[in-house]
Amino acid sequence: MAMNSSGRPTTPGTATTGTAATFTGNRALDHEEALIFESGALSKTGVDLPEPKQHKSRLGGLERSGDIGLPGLTEPETLRHYVRLSRKNYAIDSGLYPLGSCTMKHNARLNEKMARLPGFGDIHPLQPQSTVQGALQLMEILAGYLLELTGMHSIAMSPKAGAHGELCGMLAIKAAHEAKGAQRSVVLVPESAHGTNPATAAFMGYTVKTIPARDDGTVSVDAVKSALGPDVAAIMLTNPNTCGLFEPEVVAIAAAVHAAGAYFYCDGANFNAIVGKVRPGDLGIDAMHINLHKTFSTPHGGGGPGSGPVVLSKALSPFAPLPYVVKDKAAYRLIETATAATGTHPFGRLTAFHGQMGMYVRALTYMLSHGSDGMRQASEDAVLNANYIRVGLRDIFSQPFGDQACMHEVLFDDAWLKDTGVTTLDFAKAMIDEGYHPMTMYFPLVVHGAMLIEPTESESKQSLDLFIATLRTLAMAAKDGDVERFKQAPQFAPRRRLDETKAAREPRLTWKASTEHKEAAE
Repeated sequence: MAMNSSGRPTTPGTATTGTAATFTGNRALDHEEALIFESGALSKTGVDLPEPKQHKSRLGGLERSGDIGLPGLTEPETLRHYVRLSRKNYAIDSGLYPLGSCTMKHNARLNEKMARLPGFGDIHPLQPQSTVQGALQLMEILAGYLLELTGMHSIAMSPKAGAHGELCGMLAIKAAHEAKGAQRSVVLVPESAHGTNPATAAFMGYTVKTIPARDDGTVSVDAVKSALGPDVAAIMLTNPNTCGLFEPEVVAIAAAVHAAGAYFYCDGANFNAIVGKVRPGDLGIDAMHINLHKTFSTPHGGGGPGSGPVVLSKALSPFAPLPYVVKDKAAYRLIETATAATGTHPFGRLTAFHGQMGMYVRALTYMLSHGSDGMRQASEDAVLNANYIRVGLRDIFSQPFGDQACMHEVLFDDAWLKDTGVTTLDFAKAMIDEGYHPMTMYFPLVVHGAMLIEPTESESKQSLDLFIATLRTLAMAAKDGDVERFKQAPQFAPRRRLDETKAAREPRLTWKASTEHKEAAE
């Protein structure tokens, strides 16, 4: 075994872990950290403020009469608290993040640097438009690139994320039908769709009709045709779908939907697999949202705001929401209201302000730094990496739709765990002990015990090899009957496995101070 200069083993998985308890509860650099309310005291503060002068209250008797109850911490204590909490987070900067359908890719720091430039990072949505000309120009350039990549006619930039984008696209579809005087009440949704698809349709008052998947995990044009009728407003289909497969009959499906007078909404959450390879507009799609915070840089919005622009076909373009950017001579401006002169019929305003400038800047920086060839290669590498994992595990894991090539994510089920006493959840918990965030579990719902893995294009062959070797080792342990290892996992995380049933039935959503009890007299 190779040893480093300090005498510790360098081979992954061979280091021993002590189990002795410590007085502090800490384990070396893994510090135990209490809730901030449990750590603080009202007698401490990180800021010294002078006593306020006497003043007459203007709150009409509504002023606070007791202590505010905030935890008091010194400045070093406050800093240490949040640093210690951050060490408990798993992030793409910590390691491979295999969440399927989430595209947790590397976020280049260049993108962050650009998003923080003065003029982008410190502007306000209520500033005069004459003072944000550069920001408006960036939005127009980004919109143009997105239209080029998708082959669509127009774009709505204001949606804040994927589900918001779905709502935008479906509202445009509804407005288009109403403009024709058509009353359509049904939306078709394949079984393999993201859960937000039927939720969005139901939220808008549509009846959702499910389209079953074929044995190979894709949607049949014949199944769509049999469900079409004069009451169908649209189909909401994800392509590549949530099983990690490209829909081979998508063009025929679009033609059938259009022939029935309906529209084709495509969930673009998996656009990362086809950027630079396929233009959705060429497939006959009428509306599609694009998760800028997944495909073009920041994974899941960095835990904060996302951005979900919606590209629209020529048929739906007149119904795009307000506002949108136009260029008049040398100036850019936002069209805030619809007039007869615009020739459009917006369904309204989707959100208070236009969008997320930080996401726009990151996405455009990503595009400019990669170029068209780089974005195409990113898609190719994402598909290559997913298939590399598929091939590396296919002899020990089971695939629900046979051993066929996948797109950007590979889907396994739990058939290979039968009679082992280990569940998908148990396996995922054991991955935490190995230092990995689990893959997406139990989704898509069409597969029992689903395990959906998306490595993205960010991972090197070395990274993937270690990930595959780890999962193979865990799989062999499960098949060899080491059930206790999985039922006890995670053993090395800051917190052990929860009683999830109790947590769901008796959630504690707020912190409450513990009641102190006086000791009984002797």
